[in-house]
Amino acid sequence: MAPIDELKHALSQDVQQLQELEDILLKEKTCLASSDIRALDALTAEKNQLLSEIRERAKQKIRTLVAMGYRPDSGEPSRFIRSAGLTELYSLWKEADVKMSVCQTLNHNNGRIMSHLQKRLSRLTDIFRGATAQQKLYGAKGEHTSVSSRTILASA
Repeated sequence: MAPIDELKHALSQDVQQLQELEDILLKEKTCLASSDIRALDALTAEKNQLLSEIRERAKQKIRTLVAMGYRPDSGEPSRFIRSAGLTELYSLWKEADVKMSVCQTLNHNNGRIMSHLQKRLSRLTDIFRGATAQQKLYGAKGEHTSVSSRTILASA
């Protein structure tokens, strides 16, 4: 198979799998909203499998581009493809790039939801432990950390 055909095939697979990833990320958001842990575990496994395949194909695409004359230190591959006059290949590359951006945005939003849920769980845990909510400091990564002043709510 010619390098151009290999690249077209790889990009077509990327577009298809990035659409699948987008669907998974939308389902993941629904699972996060409903706290459906079992479904979330299954989606995470499926998402990790897709991401692994996409990463492997990215390596393959770079090798194919290098075989076509692309130099990795010369800038973005899309510029190389466009300057070579490969319009069909360039449109596939852009389509995959747009889908990747959509997936990144969805993944970022899901990460923010998870972060919010973790903070809420942490606050609830502090309440159950009897830690006062007033004494909080920021940690090195900007997260809240408790400075202990514990009050026992009950004892047996």
